[in-house]
Amino acid sequence: MTFQNRRFTALAALSLVAGLGLTACGSDGDGESASGDGDLSITMLPKNLGNPYFDTSTGGAEDAAGELGASVEEVGPDTATPDAQVPFINTAAQQGADALIVSANDPTAICDALEEAAGAGTAIVTFDSDTDPECRDLYISQADAAGIAKVQVEMVAEQIGGSGEIAILSAAANATNQNEWIALMEEELDANYPDIELVDTVYGDDDDQTSFDKTAALLQSHPDLKGIISPTTVGIAAAARYVSTSQYKGEVAVTGLGTPNQMREYVEDGTVAEFALWNPGDLGYLAAYAAAALANGDIEGDEGDTFEAGKLGDYTVGENSVVLLGEPFRFNADNIGDFDF
Repeated sequence: MTFQNRRFTALAALSLVAGLGLTACGSDGDGESASGDGDLSITMLPKNLGNPYFDTSTGGAEDAAGELGASVEEVGPDTATPDAQVPFINTAAQQGADALIVSANDPTAICDALEEAAGAGTAIVTFDSDTDPECRDLYISQADAAGIAKVQVEMVAEQIGGSGEIAILSAAANATNQNEWIALMEEELDANYPDIELVDTVYGDDDDQTSFDKTAALLQSHPDLKGIISPTTVGIAAAARYVSTSQYKGEVAVTGLGTPNQMREYVEDGTVAEFALWNPGDLGYLAAYAAAALANGDIEGDEGDTFEAGKLGDYTVGENSVVLLGEPFRFNADNIGDFDF
C-alpha cells in the first residue's frame, strides 16, 4: 500500500468512526449536529526556528492560509539536528492537524513519526529539504536540484575567472537538499571546470556563529582559496560578514544561496558580486496550497495530479510526487533593490 493510500485509508476509517459517534450522540431539534468551523489546520515545521529563510517561507504559507480560510501554526526546534523535529511531528498528529509541512533535517530520521502522523489522517508535505519519498505525500521543491547546483558553480566560476581553489560551506551534514546539491556541484565541476579545484567542504549547521567560525578556519587552512560557495542562507550571510571586514574582501569570492535582505549590505559594499535563490515566500505559499489540496482530497499526490495555487497558478505533480516551484534567480547590484524578503 502506498503512503497516500495508507493515509486516505486512515481518513476513511476516522470519518466512519466520527459518523458513528455523531449518530450515537444524536442531533438538535433542527437535525443539525454541533461541529467546528471547518477551518483547515496546517502545522509548519521548518528545520529550526529563528532562521530568516524559514520566517519568510512561513509568511508565505500564512498568506496562502488567509486565502484558503485555513490556519497555520509554526513550530520547530532551536537547532537543526536530525531527530529534533520528531516531538513536533508527534504533537501535530496528536492535536489533529489536517496537514503538516516540514523541511526535513534528515531524509530518514523523521520517517517513523511522519508515517504515524499520516496514519492519524495528517497530510504530509515536505518542502525545501525532502525525506525519502515513501515518507511523505508530496515534496515541494524550490527548483530543480541540477539547476540549483549549476547556477552556483557558474557564479563562482565567473567570479574567480574560471580557475583556482574553492570550498563549500554547507548547513548540517545530514541535510538532504544540501548533500544533493553538493554532489551535483562536484559533478558539474568535474565535467565542465577542470581548472577549478574543490579543496574542502565544511558544515556550519545553519548556525550563524558556527558558520562564521568555519569561514575563518577555511581561509586559514587554505591560503590560496579563491571562492566559497555556501548553499544555505545562514552560511552565506555569515561567510560574507567575515570576509567583509577581513583582508580577503575583494580577494575571495563569496556566493551561494541567500535572501536579498540578508545579503544587501554585502552586495552594496562589494563583498559579494552575485548570489542566487528562489522566493522562499512563494515556496511556503505553494506548499500550503498543496497541503490544502491533499487534506481536502482534491489530489492524492500521484504523478499527473493537478491543483491550483492562488497567485502562482496551476501546478502538476511530477515523478516521485515532486512539485517544482521554478528556476533559481540571480541577485546582484543591478537588481537587489527590487526585492524585499
